[in-house]
Amino acid sequence: MPDVQVLTRDRDEVRMNSHKPIYILGIESSCDETSCAVIDSSFNVYSNIVASQVEIHSRYGGVVPEIASRNHILKIYPIVEEALTKAAIHLSDIDAIAVTNGPGLMGSLLVGLVFACGISYASKKNIIGVNHLEGHLSAIRLSKDILKPPFIGMVVSGGHTNIYEVANWGSYRQIGTTLDDAAGEAFDKVARVLNLGYPGGPEIERCARLGDEDSIPFPIVMPDRVDISFSGLKTFVIDFIKKNPIKSETDRNNLAASFQKAVARTLFEKAEIASKMTGMKRILFSGGVAFNNYIREYFEKRSREEGIEVFFPEKRFCTDNAAMIAASAVRRLENNSFDDPLTLSANPSAEL
Repeated sequence: MPDVQVLTRDRDEVRMNSHKPIYILGIESSCDETSCAVIDSSFNVYSNIVASQVEIHSRYGGVVPEIASRNHILKIYPIVEEALTKAAIHLSDIDAIAVTNGPGLMGSLLVGLVFACGISYASKKNIIGVNHLEGHLSAIRLSKDILKPPFIGMVVSGGHTNIYEVANWGSYRQIGTTLDDAAGEAFDKVARVLNLGYPGGPEIERCARLGDEDSIPFPIVMPDRVDISFSGLKTFVIDFIKKNPIKSETDRNNLAASFQKAVARTLFEKAEIASKMTGMKRILFSGGVAFNNYIREYFEKRSREEGIEVFFPEKRFCTDNAAMIAASAVRRLENNSFDDPLTLSANPSAEL
């Protein structure tokens, strides 16, 4: 990694009106991706390096926290070095460091957080702790002003399924959530029942392309509420298989397609309820599940029919990445609101 340059000045205000670009180094390690990015305050992305641990954890059928944190330790230094090198920017040119400090796995969070705080303290760079959920919402800002508040924001991933009223950047009100399993978690569990690999989302999407999505009428659980229960849908799938054992690849593909449609329908109908509750007609769908092509197309089709606008981050910014973390820090950078690297702590159960 480039040498850390110790500056003689104290941490002070970042001059947003300067002609010099304001550079942010983002670090993300909340689960099993080690990521570092360099962006500027105008949301130009110079690098966004992501090291995935999917191959490591696939043999266990899910993320093993201790293994994840150990691999973050191995990856964090070279990933930060690669991000700076690809961006052709020296650490001395960085104006602020943005790092995920929750929610997530405690061990994983601590690796990125301690590394970022060490750089901040040694180089006297400003540091900003970022909520991972806000990072997913802020990923849309990397698409250059295609969506501005107010809007309904959905964060749908392996660990979270939350619906927010976004009045402004930094002003969020949760109006719906899953009462049990997150959407991505439900994909993983159903994939396991179908004897598919991990992670479950891509495996189910692959099988679903060959199946009949209308072959099994899976229900919408709690249809009149904005809250969600994917555990109920998962249980329905398990009960269906017990009564109708899988005898062929066609059966498996039909189950995958029908389940995927039920998830997409559930999420859209919850978004529609949230839209009616708030009067907002613009919906942001973000998080790892937004990488799913079928769900994106389903939302686009239904939104046209219902007179709602739907927006997605670019696919490369849907799964966990550091560029979205850096993007989330811009609002605090604009307000010269920073954290103390000696006291910034991880919160694995942080809420937005």
